[in-house]
Amino acid sequence: MADRERHPVELVDQTGRAVGIWTVGEAHQAPGRLHRAFSVVVIDDTGRLLLQRRSAAKTRFASLWANACCGHPAPGESVAASANQRLAEELGLGPVVLTEAGIYVYYAKDPAAGRVEFEYDHVLVAKVAGDVLVQPDPVEIADIRWVSRQQLEGSLDTNPQDYAPWLVGVIARLAEHESNTGLAKPAGPSGGR
Repeated sequence: MADRERHPVELVDQTGRAVGIWTVGEAHQAPGRLHRAFSVVVIDDTGRLLLQRRSAAKTRFASLWANACCGHPAPGESVAASANQRLAEELGLGPVVLTEAGIYVYYAKDPAAGRVEFEYDHVLVAKVAGDVLVQPDPVEIADIRWVSRQQLEGSLDTNPQDYAPWLVGVIARLAEHESNTGLAKPAGPSGGR
């Protein structure tokens, strides 16, 4: 993971236009520089979301629960290609079809690590079969779990400290995308929303 801190990342302005290149490590040093990133939400055919608990070795927001996969495309690299590469590396998934659900710009300080996230985050959605085989890399991921939307929303309300700070915004972009495209959230076990 330390090597990933030396990878180049694309600095962007508030509109997502490329304005420079730094390393991942430099971009996450306080006060941070806005840079391109992605967050992948994996949803199975019953509507469950795949969450990962980030490894304790992560340099930012270690040991917190987050969406299935996150990362940074190299400058000029396709966001979808980079996301598929990270899905394969972290979860043994892919390649999968990815749909962009929107952009989420956020800033978050990690007091434990002394680093920041200041990201122009492409929220991507992958739909997979419920019996998909997920093989998490233990260096990257401490644990995984599948949860319903209702379970996740309830847990985010009652235990926000257990989750990466970007997850609420990522899930909000997913909900907006579903609303704007006419894709309804799958019904819960009771048949309601």
